[in-house]
Amino acid sequence: MTTLKDLEINYDSPNWCPGCGDFGIWLSLKKAIVELDLNPSKVVLVSGIGCSGKLPYWVKTYGFNGLHGRPIPVAEGIRLANHELTVIVIGGDGDQYAEGGNHLLHAMRRNVNITLLVHNNQIYGLTTGQYSPTTDIGEKNKATPIPTVEPPLNPLSLAISAGATFVARGFAGDTILETNLLKEAIKHKGFAIIDSLQPCVTFNQKNTYSWFYERIINVNEKGHDPTDKMKAFALSEQWPLKKASQDDEKEQIPVGILYKEQRLSWEEGIPQIAKMPLVKQLRQEVDINSLLDELL
Repeated sequence: MTTLKDLEINYDSPNWCPGCGDFGIWLSLKKAIVELDLNPSKVVLVSGIGCSGKLPYWVKTYGFNGLHGRPIPVAEGIRLANHELTVIVIGGDGDQYAEGGNHLLHAMRRNVNITLLVHNNQIYGLTTGQYSPTTDIGEKNKATPIPTVEPPLNPLSLAISAGATFVARGFAGDTILETNLLKEAIKHKGFAIIDSLQPCVTFNQKNTYSWFYERIINVNEKGHDPTDKMKAFALSEQWPLKKASQDDEKEQIPVGILYKEQRLSWEEGIPQIAKMPLVKQLRQEVDINSLLDELL
C-alpha cells in the first residue's frame, strides 16, 4: 500500500516562499495518490515553467519538467505511448492559460485522459508579479505598476464550452476539498481540469487566504448537480467578475465539481491502442511496407 513516505524525496526540499499556496496543493496531490493507492512507478507528473512547475521535483514519482506552456503535448505523448500510466499535468495560470492556451483547447476537445492541475495565483509569481490572463482589472504590483485594463479570462467557462468532461475549482487553503477533487479527477475517464486558487503571499496582496475564505462556496455541498451543463456554465460565470476591482460588489466564488460528463476518451477512439498500450506492442508485428509502397 502506498504511503506518504513512499512519495518523499531525500535530496531536496521545496523552496517556495513560506506560506505559498503551492504547499497545500503539493500535500493534496500526495494525499490523493496515497488514498487512491496508486503505484508511484505508474504515475507521471509533467510540468512547464513557473513556481508550480517545480512540484514534480518534490514528489517521488516519474516526472518531466519542460518548456513554458508545453506540458500538455508531452503528457499527450506519454498517454499515447502508454495509456496505463496515470498522467498529471502541473501548470500555472500563465503557463496554461497564456503560453499553453492552444494546447489546452485541443486537449479538452479531444478528451485526452489526463488530469490538469492549474495553480491559479492570478499573476506570474516567479517573475515578480507580472499580469497573467487571470489578473483582475485594475490590479497593479511591483513588476507592472500601471493598472491592467484587460478583463480576466474565465478558465472554467472556457473549459465547459471547449468540451472538457470534468471541470472543477479547488482552493489551496482547503486540502480536504483539494484532495477529494484530485481523486475524482484522476479517476475520471477523459480530460479533467482543476483550477486551483493559490494565494501568492509575496506578489499578490489582494487574493489572500482570508480574501478567498470570505468568498468561496462549495457548490457540491449546496446540492449542485454536475451533470447539468447549463447550470454549470452559469456557476462558472459567477467569477471572475469582468469589472473594475474598485467596485464594491462582493464576489461569490464557486468551488467543487462544476461539470462532469462521460464521453469516449481519446485513447478509446484510437483503434491501434484501444486494446493494448503502444509500448507493449511488438515492433516485429508492424509491417509498413504496404504503406510505403502506396506512398512512394
